[in-house]
Amino acid sequence: MEEPLVQKHLESLQSSCENGLETGAPQRLTNLLLVEGLSDIQQKEHDILQVETTKGLPRAAKSIPLEKLFLPLSKVSIPPRISVTVGVAGIGKSTLVKLFVCSWAKGEISRDILFVLPLTFRELNTYEKLSAERLLCSACPRTAEPGSLSAGAARTLLILDGLDEFKTPLDFSNAAVCTDPKKEIQVDNLITNIIRGNLLQEASVWVTSRPVAAGQIPSGLVDRMTEIRGLGAAEMKDFLDQMFPDNGDLSGQVLQHIRANRSLHVLCTIPGFCRISGSSIAYFLKHGGDRSREATVVPRTLSEIYSYYFKMALSGDWLEKPREALRIEQAVNTSKKLVGSLGRLAFYGLLRRKHVFYEQDMKAHGIDLSLLHSCLSTRLLLKEDMPASTAYYFSHLTIQEFLAALYYYTAAKRAIFDLFAESGMSWPKLGFLSHFRSAVQRALQAEHGQLDIFIRFLSGLLSPRVNRLLSGWLLLKGEHGAFREQAVGALRGCLGAEHAVTWRAVNAMRCLHELQHADTAQAVEEAMRSGSLAGMLTPVNCSALAYLLQVSDVCLEETNLSNCLTYNVCKSLLSQLLFCHSLRLDNNQFKDDVMELLGSVLSGKDCQIQRLSLAENQISNKGAKALARSLLVNRSLMVLDLRSNSIGPTGAKALADALKKNQILLSLNLQHNSIKEDGAAFLAEALLTNHGLLTLHLQKNAVGAQGARKIAEALKQNRSLRELMLSSNSVGDSGSIALAEALRVNHSLQSLDLQSNSISSAGVTALTAALCSNQGLLSLNLRENSISREGGPAIARALRSNSTLRKLDLAANLLHDDGGQAIALAIRENRALSSLHLQWNFIQVKTATALAQALQSNSSLASLDLQENAIGDEGMAALSAALKVNTTLADLHLQVASVGAAGAQALAEALMVNKSLQILDLRGNSLGPAGAKAVAKALKVNRSLRWLNLQENSLGMDGAICIATALQGNHGLTYVNLQGNLIGHSGARLIADAIRTNAPDCVVDV
Repeated sequence: MEEPLVQKHLESLQSSCENGLETGAPQRLTNLLLVEGLSDIQQKEHDILQVETTKGLPRAAKSIPLEKLFLPLSKVSIPPRISVTVGVAGIGKSTLVKLFVCSWAKGEISRDILFVLPLTFRELNTYEKLSAERLLCSACPRTAEPGSLSAGAARTLLILDGLDEFKTPLDFSNAAVCTDPKKEIQVDNLITNIIRGNLLQEASVWVTSRPVAAGQIPSGLVDRMTEIRGLGAAEMKDFLDQMFPDNGDLSGQVLQHIRANRSLHVLCTIPGFCRISGSSIAYFLKHGGDRSREATVVPRTLSEIYSYYFKMALSGDWLEKPREALRIEQAVNTSKKLVGSLGRLAFYGLLRRKHVFYEQDMKAHGIDLSLLHSCLSTRLLLKEDMPASTAYYFSHLTIQEFLAALYYYTAAKRAIFDLFAESGMSWPKLGFLSHFRSAVQRALQAEHGQLDIFIRFLSGLLSPRVNRLLSGWLLLKGEHGAFREQAVGALRGCLGAEHAVTWRAVNAMRCLHELQHADTAQAVEEAMRSGSLAGMLTPVNCSALAYLLQVSDVCLEETNLSNCLTYNVCKSLLSQLLFCHSLRLDNNQFKDDVMELLGSVLSGKDCQIQRLSLAENQISNKGAKALARSLLVNRSLMVLDLRSNSIGPTGAKALADALKKNQILLSLNLQHNSIKEDGAAFLAEALLTNHGLLTLHLQKNAVGAQGARKIAEALKQNRSLRELMLSSNSVGDSGSIALAEALRVNHSLQSLDLQSNSISSAGVTALTAALCSNQGLLSLNLRENSISREGGPAIARALRSNSTLRKLDLAANLLHDDGGQAIALAIRENRALSSLHLQWNFIQVKTATALAQALQSNSSLASLDLQENAIGDEGMAALSAALKVNTTLADLHLQVASVGAAGAQALAEALMVNKSLQILDLRGNSLGPAGAKAVAKALKVNRSLRWLNLQENSLGMDGAICIATALQGNHGLTYVNLQGNLIGHSGARLIADAIRTNAPDCVVDV
């Protein structure tokens, strides 16, 4: 091709693509998601339902920059020939194409591509027959030799934008083969032959489409599929700021309302929908002064949003372009007349899946094109001039659906025959309700949920709020109010009609929401909040539950369906559970058959479950095997909790085998599952090859010393595991010594729990010797073992040399003062430890005094637990002296420590000057009224303490009143416990009232 022609082609592309392209390419368009084909919901459901169900979150997928879209993924692969980019309506597919073409024409990206030939399916709709050569000529009119574009001498990219707008479905099964580039054939046949590689074999082809339409292309023919993600939180804010560049306050208010409505916020991840919602809410806020009494609620449902949008469009009150009053009035009247004919076009277009219309379509529906061009409703209908004709299309798919619903709503009042039969030939249908029921049935039967949003809008038009809003505009005042209850009945008839909760049933719940009928959903939501769902999950309530899984704030962080599901209910909800990110199904008496069901869910392409808890069920090795099979293919699950089941060694083996291949799971909890020594050995083997697992819970599994040794051997090679819980496993000294050897070489493990494992001084000596060289462990739990006073010096040696350990739990051992003092001396030198538990160690005043001396110089310890050690008033006095100078200790636990009034007096003096202590637990001591009085005096001065427990301290009424009165001057405390202090019921009420008056932000237990 000659250079001047190439240059003209580049200039032509640049000017055509820059027109309407927003400045500054959005990040979401310059980085696409690289996906492995379409998910089930993308192939079967309406775009809006896809976004609602997935909560607007992108699939777990790698991203690919726009500049690498047509490059090989690796050095050994080849560039993709057929690329498909999918995205829901309004996500920005055509904008993406413009962005790419413009960047390529400027020489910024894909310089290896010599020719880019963009075409839209809107243009292709105007041809009946085309040859491959004529197709290229239409994309690049300036070339006289189309053969040069497809001969392979230069890389050519043919872009086909908007497959969902093509008038003819692609039939890859029956399309006749054509290899002659000059032969004119049906356009759909031409496209299938190009995609199959029978024509233009050397050219790369890029198709963009809505997901359902993209499903027409066999997956085996697609070399690369990408997806456009929606707006993130920051992007949504920027988008609204660009919509209202001169009014930052309005932009902020609109965003606040969108965020307050979870369903709306999810849908606003679609830029096209966000523009409609933002405009509607801004219109509502702007006209706050002239609102009627019934229109004071911010639009929340889809129907309300679109009612405001149409009202704004028809009134000419566009925020961007104010108009003269006279022109507005004329245009408004014209627009209202046009809505009827546009609605008919929209409705029958929707039935035929037709979203692009041409002049012959407009004339066929009686639409005056001259009126249309001057009318303000061009905000609803867009026009595109093409070489052969002019195309018209609604500004968003939902605009067409709302207009279709308006038409049907109005026409149903007078129609005698079924409106769905365009020819008018059908059994007579009389009355609005008859037509409404017909629409509901059609929507239930429609393929790909194509009528779901239409029926939602039709239901919404029956809601009192929408009816009042549009009365005098598009509806007559108060019409059809009497039909609302019957419409509710028709919609409720869609619930629970089948064994499984279908998407249609969930959409029926959304229709009821549009109708402002929320009784069923509210009852189920309240039961979810109170944990009383058990026994009330009828088929209708299951549909409501499925709906709530998508919209309720109760399910925002976690979907808790514990203690309420049966096999049948779980089976009916399967398709909805797929999309719960965090799912808790504890204590449901689930057996292995339910695991087969859940395994199928976890194996699904659509699965978005990231956290799954199945604790306290009745799962055996068969159920574990079903879950293990799903882990071989699952790409979403990161946390699996199976504690307190009975999977045994065989179940552990199945999960271990899955872990050899699965690198996604981060946490596995098998606590109390009787996996025994063999199960531990299987898991140890998995740890040799697994590089993803971070946390492994194996408490109460009788793994024994031998099992611990197997795990220890694996730890010598594994570098990914961060937390290992082995409490109550009879590990003993032998197992501890093996683990200690592993800690000498493993510096990646951060937390090791060896509670209740019969470890004596020999085991602790080995572990602490390893700590002298280990540089990774942050937390070590040796609670409830048999560490005697001889273990103290070994622990002390480790604390002197180790610089990484942050938490050490030695509670419930046998250290006595000898062991305790050794540890306290080491604390003077240690600069890393932040938490030390010495509860119930037969420690007395000597250790307390030694610890007090350490605290005077130590600057790292933040939490000290000395509960159930008889340190007495003398020990308390020593610690109090330290608190006067220590600035880091935040938690001090002294429950049942034999502290009396004298100790309380010393502590009170310390609290008057200490500024770091926030939690103080003095339960079960003997402070008495005198001690309470001293503490109360300190509370008037102290500002750091947040949590104080004085339970069971014989304070009496006088002591409790002292504390309550002191809170008047204290603004720091948020919790006080005065239970068990011989106050009596009347005294408790008096104290509680006093604290509520003096410190309303403080919670008190009396």
